[in-house]
Amino acid sequence: MKVSIGDVVLPGDYFDEISTDNAKSRVVIGPGLRKEEDHVYITKAGVLKKKNPHTYWIDSYQKRVDIGGSTTAALSYLSFEGATKKNRPEVQVGDIIYAKLVIASKDMEPELVCIDSFGHKGRLGVLTDGFVFKCSINLIRKILSPQCPLLESLKNEWPFELAAGMNGRIWIKANSMKETIALGNAVLGAEFMSQEEIKKMSNNISATLAGHVY
Repeated sequence: MKVSIGDVVLPGDYFDEISTDNAKSRVVIGPGLRKEEDHVYITKAGVLKKKNPHTYWIDSYQKRVDIGGSTTAALSYLSFEGATKKNRPEVQVGDIIYAKLVIASKDMEPELVCIDSFGHKGRLGVLTDGFVFKCSINLIRKILSPQCPLLESLKNEWPFELAAGMNGRIWIKANSMKETIALGNAVLGAEFMSQEEIKKMSNNISATLAGHVY
C-alpha cells in the first residue's frame, strides 16, 4: 500500500517517495524502514516521519514483551486493529498477548503485531483470564497436528478456548478453574502418549469431572 508522510503504517507497506538512488542528495533511512531493490518498505508499525532535508523513520509507541526467548520483543500500540495515536489499545503490564512475529532476525530486534496483513485482529490480541503454562515445542507441534485426537476429544466434553504459541507457551480457558487445570494437565500429559492413550485419558478426565458438582 502506498503511504505518505504522517500516515499510520504497518509492516509490508512501502514508501516510494524516497529516492535512495539520487546521487545529488543524501537520504537517511532510519528505524522501521528497509530498502529492497526499488522499494523502501515499512518494517514496523507506527507513524511515518520526515526531517528535512532527507531523513525518514517510523515513530512508534512500543513496549517490550517477554516471548520466552533470549531477548524481549517490541510491541507497538499501533499494532492492534483500529489503533491510532489517540485511540490506544487497553494493554497493561502483565497482560497475556496472542501475537505473531513480523521480524525475527539475528540482526534486528524481534517485533510483534496483533493484526494480519489486512489490519484485522482475527483471534489475535489480549487474552483475558485463563491459565498459561510452558511446554516443549514438540508438544505444541503435536497438539496442533490434524492427526492428534487430543483437542477434538476434549472439546466434545467441555467448551474451552486454547491458544498455542511456537514459543512453547499455551493459554487455556474453560468454564471453571477446576476444568481449566484438568485440561491443562491433559495437554501436558499427552506429549509422550499414543493416539489411543490420549483418547483413553480424555475419557478418564470426563468421568472424573462428571462426579463433581461445581
